[in-house]
Amino acid sequence: METNKTPLLERIGSSIFAKLSTIVVLVLLLLIPLFWVKDLIEERKNRQSEVSSEIAFKWAGQQVISGPIIAIPYQVVKEIVTTDKNIISTKNTYITQYVYLMPKSLDINSTISPESLKRGIYKSVVYNAQLDLKGSFDAIDFNKIDLSGQELEWKNAKILIGLSDLKGLGASPSLVFNQTKIDFEPNMSALNPFENNMIAAIDLTQTKTTLGNFQIKFNVRGSQSINFLPLAKQTKIHTQGNWANPSFNGAVLADDRNITGNNFEATWNIPSFNRKFSQQWVGDAEKLYEIKNNYEISNAVSEGYSSTVEPTTTTESSIATEKDMIQINFLEEVNNYQKTTRVAKYGILIIILTFAALFFTEIIKKQRIHLIQYMLIGFAMVLFYSLLLSISEHLGFNLAYLLAALATIILIASFIKSITNDSRSALIFSGILSIFYSFIFILMQLRDYSLIVGTIGIFIILAILMRISTKINWYQYDKR
Repeated sequence: METNKTPLLERIGSSIFAKLSTIVVLVLLLLIPLFWVKDLIEERKNRQSEVSSEIAFKWAGQQVISGPIIAIPYQVVKEIVTTDKNIISTKNTYITQYVYLMPKSLDINSTISPESLKRGIYKSVVYNAQLDLKGSFDAIDFNKIDLSGQELEWKNAKILIGLSDLKGLGASPSLVFNQTKIDFEPNMSALNPFENNMIAAIDLTQTKTTLGNFQIKFNVRGSQSINFLPLAKQTKIHTQGNWANPSFNGAVLADDRNITGNNFEATWNIPSFNRKFSQQWVGDAEKLYEIKNNYEISNAVSEGYSSTVEPTTTTESSIATEKDMIQINFLEEVNNYQKTTRVAKYGILIIILTFAALFFTEIIKKQRIHLIQYMLIGFAMVLFYSLLLSISEHLGFNLAYLLAALATIILIASFIKSITNDSRSALIFSGILSIFYSFIFILMQLRDYSLIVGTIGIFIILAILMRISTKINWYQYDKR
């Protein structure tokens, strides 16, 4: 007796519910190569970060400009008690402590010239900055620090400025204090209030006062960002440069900022209420700030930068972090990896919409499409992201998106034509894919409005699919 056995795939293909269920499983399986693509993007992004770090190591890293402050040493006698074979003895030892004094006023004028250095296919932003610091110091108020002034070693008074990466220093800074020119020297002492310190010795034996004016000029190189730590009772920062895409972050927003074409200008006025330090204090040679090193500024800022460094404490208060600084980041004009990552997040959505369009084409044209053919189309759509990533590294994101989308649309449309033997269906489907890819590209440009535009777009697509579904006799399809 001969029985007719229908193959499993044919039974699945003849049932709408079974086929839809299988397509859902196929979509879930395609998540695996999508995750591989995201890992590939992350790998290339990390490689770019490595190259940027290598360039920064040789050029100079992100710079933190801090100070100046005055430090005057004095000796404190400390009694040390020791016990040896039940014999108690005491010994006096001298410990060096310092009186620290912040400026009364500080005006920082900086002219910054960023540029992109290229290594292979990767770029990193570096800059040269010309800095001019002017200001004044008040006299020490001894009533607030419980000292008479007689203890101070006025002869060994010092002015200190901080620069986080001394490799970026072109020449020794010039200091004029009370009309006297003084040279800065590398710090060879234990006095380290900043990450890296430059010290100028000022002999105050004659005047025995810190009252005076100062001016400091120097040029510095750096990478990716420049930071200013405002320490004066009243700090004014004015900066200008030639970069089209600066980002201003940190403790205080700029009072005035202007970005026109490839030039920018910004001004901050910062009172002492926004700092973590007293105008003067006594203590050991403690660090005043801590900053995270080697963080990815270009990526972090483009997504909304926030620091994760928790401040530790000193004898006076919590030390400063980058949250307490004025920070100017120089972003790359186009971050290909960031944009490709954002596009890849919509990968599963595009696959679902494409499979939905393919399924409706199958129903309307009464031309069955095999599940293997669905799978091949899905793989072509996943390959789009690899094409986008690889081409964008050489030609830029916008052109890469156009070429990758065009190649994918032509490939899938020609495949649809071969399946259906209908040029009109292939053209319609290529139009649908063009709409999908154009929709995602527009979302990439909108940033702040991408959520509302994306939601409205998906709503419209769903409404169209619902409308089309009412024109189809689904029961007739099952019978057929």
